[in-house]
Amino acid sequence: MDWFSHFIVFWRDAISRTFIVDNRYQIFVDGIKNTLTITVGALLVGVAIGVAVAISKVYYYQVGPYTIMGSLKLFFKEKRIEFLGRILLRLWDGFLNLYLTLFRGTPVVVQLMIWAFVVFATTDGIIVAIIGFGVNSGAYVAEIVRAGIMAVDKGQTEAGRSLGLSAATTMRLIVLPQAFKNVLPALSNELIALLKETSIVGYIAVVDITKAAALVRARTFDAFIPLMFVSAFYLLMVTILTFFQKRLEKTLQASDRK
Repeated sequence: MDWFSHFIVFWRDAISRTFIVDNRYQIFVDGIKNTLTITVGALLVGVAIGVAVAISKVYYYQVGPYTIMGSLKLFFKEKRIEFLGRILLRLWDGFLNLYLTLFRGTPVVVQLMIWAFVVFATTDGIIVAIIGFGVNSGAYVAEIVRAGIMAVDKGQTEAGRSLGLSAATTMRLIVLPQAFKNVLPALSNELIALLKETSIVGYIAVVDITKAAALVRARTFDAFIPLMFVSAFYLLMVTILTFFQKRLEKTLQASDRK
């Protein structure tokens, strides 16, 4: 056999060992399902938390921030309800600052292990991963959305209020849609980062596509084919997400010109 025939036989045997023998392809299929499930679930949790935190931060910035002495003056003037409202709002803002500091300042893999082995030790690993990645992503989404909201001209809010809209309705119908356009690239990058971050979920014994490659490698003693397959999967997913991001950006830009 010439060198080309040896090359073909080598790759055929390697691919067969990795995917065909003992139906090992099923390990990768299950890993892909878990990866996509965790990514989508964590994205939904992260966006929900991030938007809520961003709106709370912007609200406190607009109505406050409150000083201790200024709040105490209300207490001595017997405006106890307003005083209590200020105190609670300040405590809530402090809690949000603590949340942002903790989850942006510590490694996500450490957070994931705390969720899995301390907080939810008996819960299904995929649920734990969705919560862990979602709460972590929410801290980053919050700052992205907050920056987008702050970039919207204040006149937009004033115009909505002058039309008789409530603060919540103005935020939902006028401010957030414009903020979304401003932060779309950053949110897309966060989704891509979240997808790739799920590769560490094997630390809590969840079989994602990266863990699947490790399991197959342990059986075949061949690391090249499994790892190249995992790399190709992530590259394909990032390429698809980037394509749709650019298409959406063009659509939004076209609507702005109209």
